[in-house]
Amino acid sequence: MGEASKGYMDVPSGDEEGSQGREQTAGQLSVEGTKLVDAAGNPVQLRGISTHGLAWYPSYVNEACFRQLKEEWGANVIRLAMYTAENGGYCTDGDREELKALIKGGVEYAANNDMYVIIDWHVLSDGNPNQYLEESLAFFGEMSEAYAGYTNVLYEICNEPNGNVSWGEIKSYAEQVIEVIRGNDKEGVILVGTPNWSQYVDQAAADPIQGYDNIMYTLHFYAATHTDSLRDTMVKAVESGLPVFVSEYGICDASGNGAINAEQADRWIEVMDSHNISYVAWNLSNKAETSAILKSNCEKTESFSVEDLSDSGKWLYGMLREGRDAASVGENSRSWSDSGQVK
Repeated sequence: MGEASKGYMDVPSGDEEGSQGREQTAGQLSVEGTKLVDAAGNPVQLRGISTHGLAWYPSYVNEACFRQLKEEWGANVIRLAMYTAENGGYCTDGDREELKALIKGGVEYAANNDMYVIIDWHVLSDGNPNQYLEESLAFFGEMSEAYAGYTNVLYEICNEPNGNVSWGEIKSYAEQVIEVIRGNDKEGVILVGTPNWSQYVDQAAADPIQGYDNIMYTLHFYAATHTDSLRDTMVKAVESGLPVFVSEYGICDASGNGAINAEQADRWIEVMDSHNISYVAWNLSNKAETSAILKSNCEKTESFSVEDLSDSGKWLYGMLREGRDAASVGENSRSWSDSGQVK
């Protein structure tokens, strides 16, 4: 997605003590066929939300926020989106130590709340992930060494390759990064982006990465832009044997703005649920755009009420809560209606 309008905020620090050795119910996942499964082989579906760029909206990385998303919203995964080349990007002008501190905090807060967490190398304007290959190898070497003992960490190694980058170029990049990760973390699930802003999963299905286990391939959609054609591409890829993970989606158009298409969004959810595909919504922020789950005038970074939520936020909250006992956000109760609205 596009750049944020805010600059750096104070960076919250993570817990001083790691979660290695602490009992976690977010147990080790693996990939069996096209599905994520737990240690007993039972299918697991991750459903949650992505942060916006960590450099722009760091204050949402806090334990109270993650706890509310888990306990009241029903989210079981949080994605930490770290841009690589935008303003404040890890490979351009960003403060690498501050960004890694945010990731450390996010991993710990997720572990403390028995949530899975995706460390996202958020390629966007750089287009071809090979542009910063050496930086990526060093980063994922450090991350996989730090979190090899954690059962709740997933590695997303290239958010949205785009432009003229081919699947062959992405595959070459991925094989090198995967080798580094596997040198430290033998089991962690690795998510690989696909061409054209992570849409051409059919190309990955025709030539998947060989020689490594626990690899999945990402598809991204925005429901007001991407409808039957991309959905059919996803289903065909899965039915051909490709493990697909929707690591980013929105219910508006592909710019992150514009009108919401709840009908298409609901159809996407239905199809993903029927194929046990995991999905992570964009985005946890108060940016003045449709895809942000908070209203632009909401200054809270935790303890959100229904009145704090944008229309996208209300839809997401209701969808994640669907099928569970009614609960409240703050002092406001909600109900999930067939029209996809929180009332």
